[in-house]
Amino acid sequence: MPETLVLLHGFGGTHRAWDPVLPELDHETYSPIVPDLRGHGTKSGVRPITFAGCVGDVLAAAPDAFTLCGYSMGGRVAQQVALAAPERVRRLVLVSTSAGIADAEWRRQRIAEDERFADDLERMTIAEYADYWMAQPLFAGTPPEAAAWWREDLLRNDPVGLAAALRAIGGGHMEPFWDRVSELTMPVTVVAGARDEKFVGFAEQYRRRLPHADVHVIDGAGHGLPREAPVALAALIGEGAVA
Repeated sequence: MPETLVLLHGFGGTHRAWDPVLPELDHETYSPIVPDLRGHGTKSGVRPITFAGCVGDVLAAAPDAFTLCGYSMGGRVAQQVALAAPERVRRLVLVSTSAGIADAEWRRQRIAEDERFADDLERMTIAEYADYWMAQPLFAGTPPEAAAWWREDLLRNDPVGLAAALRAIGGGHMEPFWDRVSELTMPVTVVAGARDEKFVGFAEQYRRRLPHADVHVIDGAGHGLPREAPVALAALIGEGAVA
């Protein structure tokens, strides 16, 4: 019987962010569940938006035991699910993510940036948001075909929901939990794109804190791994399947 695989999208995306990956998975191995996170897609209006609420949503949707994979913001949520219910998460796959901003001054700056952007978001159309978001240096080098598909997914959101999510579960507002990463005793796979230098650095932090983790860097890819390298990412998700 296939293992349940829960896939969590990043900020600004929806469950459709995993569309390029799903056909590449071995469906004899995995049966995917792909929810929207609060403030996004079909859950744009769900309140309150909190990490605890997102964790509760995932645990309510999943069976007693499952594999969990999260991308970017979804990876931060996934880690908190695994910390809250380690007996249920058989394996954890972390894609282009981190355990938060450890430096206090850097975090204060990020909170201020998130607040300013959330204010701007509430005045934007969803098309204006999509154009702004895709133009960030973090996403430089996204292949045109992947970018066109990605924009369609961004447009499935509502700026008000995204602003609320940014204020509640954005990178700045999240308390860092690097000191708890060692509690992730289940099998862990960490994946980053080679062009995504910041998150390659985070991958190395996981390697130091989780000696049992498998850490992979995908050549030629940036931050948007589910859309930029779906075949390679699906292979890594399947590679460590729990028997």
